[in-house]
Amino acid sequence: MSDIESSKSLVNDARPLRVDQEMARLSQDEKSLLVHRFHPDYKKEAYGTLQVGPNKGQTSVHEVIRLLEGKSQLATKTVSLTPTHEVDVLIVGGGGAGSTAALAAKAAGSKVLMATKLRLGDSNTVMAEGGMQVAVSPEDSPVRHFVDSFKGGQMANDRTLLKTLVEEGPSVAKWLIDNGVLFDREEDGNLSIRSGGGSSLPRLLRCKDYTGLELMRVLKDCVLNEEIEVLEFSPVLELLTDGEGTCTGAVLKNLDTDQLIIVQAKTVILSTGGIGRLHIQGFPTSNHYGATGDALSMAYRAGAELTLQDTFQYHPTGSVYPEAMAGLLVTEAIRSVGAHLLNVKGERFVFELETRDAVASAIIRECQEGRGVETPAGRKGVWLDMPLVDVLHGEGTLRERFPNMHRQFSKYQIDIEKEPVLIYPTLHYQNGGIKIDVDGESTLKNLYVAGEASGGIHGRNRLMGNSLLDIIVYGKRAGKAASKRATTSLSKSLSLKHLESFQAEQKAAGIVPEVLSPMLFPDYVNKD
Repeated sequence: MSDIESSKSLVNDARPLRVDQEMARLSQDEKSLLVHRFHPDYKKEAYGTLQVGPNKGQTSVHEVIRLLEGKSQLATKTVSLTPTHEVDVLIVGGGGAGSTAALAAKAAGSKVLMATKLRLGDSNTVMAEGGMQVAVSPEDSPVRHFVDSFKGGQMANDRTLLKTLVEEGPSVAKWLIDNGVLFDREEDGNLSIRSGGGSSLPRLLRCKDYTGLELMRVLKDCVLNEEIEVLEFSPVLELLTDGEGTCTGAVLKNLDTDQLIIVQAKTVILSTGGIGRLHIQGFPTSNHYGATGDALSMAYRAGAELTLQDTFQYHPTGSVYPEAMAGLLVTEAIRSVGAHLLNVKGERFVFELETRDAVASAIIRECQEGRGVETPAGRKGVWLDMPLVDVLHGEGTLRERFPNMHRQFSKYQIDIEKEPVLIYPTLHYQNGGIKIDVDGESTLKNLYVAGEASGGIHGRNRLMGNSLLDIIVYGKRAGKAASKRATTSLSKSLSLKHLESFQAEQKAAGIVPEVLSPMLFPDYVNKD
């Protein structure tokens, strides 16, 4: 019998004995010690110091520094800046945040153009499984939601941004429902809510285990119904400014024709998502193929400040076996209904609904200290005992509540109703990003940011379900604010002077850029 099969037998044999087993929660001191010892954010050798730009002297991981201090896609090109499009609001990105911003700006009367790297809807949003946190139950309140999120974020959250997020949760949930989102409901018709890690009360609204896909279905339909102009397969290569600190548009690239598109815009909203495909510290990722941190490098070169650019979320449960599924997200919601985490000996080692940074750190500890399970490909992981869910809640619960998980693993002849699966933390979320105010405006005038590309809302660790809330709350706020600003802004000159200044700063610092940025797409070619 293989080591995997032997360990799996221990898990299966002890399952009946674990049904009523209690697991002690970590004290704040224990959690702090665990995270500081094992979380990737505290691995000193993975970090360096920015030498140029608005955040000069601050730290981030080497992969992000290379991106921020990279070579512009336009560095060796002579670009005619005669506009091919003139709009009030240009929205960069076609996921949940971008679509919400477009709808808000259009509703406010603006002429809107969306530009997206792939197709409308291709984004991390569609991959979000667990749900959206909103304080809707009689026992709950935005205050409790705030406290949970603030503690979960290691109290590094921007308090004003977080306060706005939780207070506007109920109203945006109603807006989504009014537009057709089919959140799960109880038999009496009330919204069904579920617990999430780090939360003191259940407050997750969900659509089984494909909540993000359902939100994106509705948002995409709304964008199409509003006849908002969308340029697909048209990523942005560089922002445009007036040379004096105001964003005035962007340079896009048509991927089909390789031609440049010049957009003059009174305001610009960046909503390009996260950076998972940079594979920080070699981690697999749950992220969409286009998640290459495009907004960060462009905004940084144009003069926008970043915040918390040194912290990332590694979701505790990413599939690690079979190899073809490495990095695939296994929703936290499965742990919220009873699935246990177990090491190679079949032992529980952490309360499964601690905050994500603590659970991820505990899993990494087990693997580093020899209590992980090794896969045939040489990866290490621990068991997630999903069959326990059916033991606790009745046969068929897994298949009914988590149809997407059931389908994904079934492709590889793994029946999650009968056998545990191997998991390991997967790079999941960019905690920091471009610094914004409560309307989503960056420190560069007329440049707004919504969704994962922004930073400050979630502190140093995001709670489950707050990202789907973030993209709607701040998508709406950015769209509305950008539209309002456009009504009072005159069209200004289009310039790449900021790029010239940034390149001069790089040269003076002796920086030889190592990568093109924005990267646009990950490079998985083995050049050896």
